[in-house]
Amino acid sequence: MAGIIWLASYPKSGNTWLRAFLHNLMRNAARPIEPNRLNELTLGDGMARFFAPHAKGRATIDMPLEEIAALRAQVQRDLAATSPDTVFVKTHNWLGLDHGHPCIDMNVTAGAIYVVRNPLDVAPSLADHFGVSLDQAIAQMGDGNARTLNLKHRVPDVMGSWSNHVKSWAGQRNSRLHVMRYEDMAAKPLAAFTQLTRFLGLPASRERIERAIAFSSFATLQKLESGKGFVERSSHSKAFFRQGEAGGWRRILSSAQVQRLCAAHKEQMQAFGYWPLPPADRARFEITQLEK
Repeated sequence: MAGIIWLASYPKSGNTWLRAFLHNLMRNAARPIEPNRLNELTLGDGMARFFAPHAKGRATIDMPLEEIAALRAQVQRDLAATSPDTVFVKTHNWLGLDHGHPCIDMNVTAGAIYVVRNPLDVAPSLADHFGVSLDQAIAQMGDGNARTLNLKHRVPDVMGSWSNHVKSWAGQRNSRLHVMRYEDMAAKPLAAFTQLTRFLGLPASRERIERAIAFSSFATLQKLESGKGFVERSSHSKAFFRQGEAGGWRRILSSAQVQRLCAAHKEQMQAFGYWPLPPADRARFEITQLEK
C-alpha cells in the first residue's frame, strides 16, 4: 500500500535507533550508514522546509500555531507523494488534534511503527536533550499540552503527556500498527527486529538482519557520531547517543522523582510491563504506597 509509514515515538524513546536499523537493513551496505545520512531514507514531518511551499512566503517561526496545524495535512500529502510506494516518516506528534486539526493525516497513512520506552529512562534523556532539569523534564512528561518550540528550521512537535502520547498510538487496535518496546530492542534485538521486518513484509535473511542490528547498535552509532558528528544533536547535549541503556534511571532519579513519574503514568507503564516495579526497586524508592 502506498503512503506514509510513520516511525512514531515520544521524544528520546528510540526513534533514531529504529531509523538507523531500517536504513542499514534497506541499504544493505558493507559498512554502517552514517547517522547524518538517515534523512536519505526517512523524512521528518516537522521540518520547516516542507511547510514553506504552503506558507505564502512567510517563515513558519513567525506563523501562529493554529496556522501551522492547518498545514500539516497538506505537508503530509506532499511527503506521501515523494514515492509511488511507502515512505518512512519520523514523527513525535501524538495521534490526536492540534487546534482542531489532526496531527496525523490518516488519508495518506499506510501504517505505523511505534516505539515505547520506560518513562523512568525517558526523563533523564529528555532533560539532557532539552537542557532542562530532571524535575522540569518530569513536569513536561505530565503536561497534556506539552509541545516543543517553534524554531527556524522546524515546527513544534505536539506531544501532550507521555501517557497520552503512548495511549494515542499504542492503544489503537490496527493490523497496520506495530509496537516495539525499547527494552526488547536492547535485550532481544534479533527477535525484536525480525518481528519488525515481518511486519513490513521484507524478505530479509537472518544474516542481513543481524548485520543491520550490528551496524545500528548504540556503540556503532556513538562511534560514528564521535567521528562525524550528528546534525540532530541538541545544542544542550554533548552527544545525541549518550548511554542508550535500559534501567539507567536507577542511578539518576531520586525517590521523589520516581514516585512522581509512577504516579502520573502508572496505567500506561503497567500496559507495557514497566509497572509494578521489582520488589527491590519498590523498597529502595519507597513507592509501595502507589500500589493501592
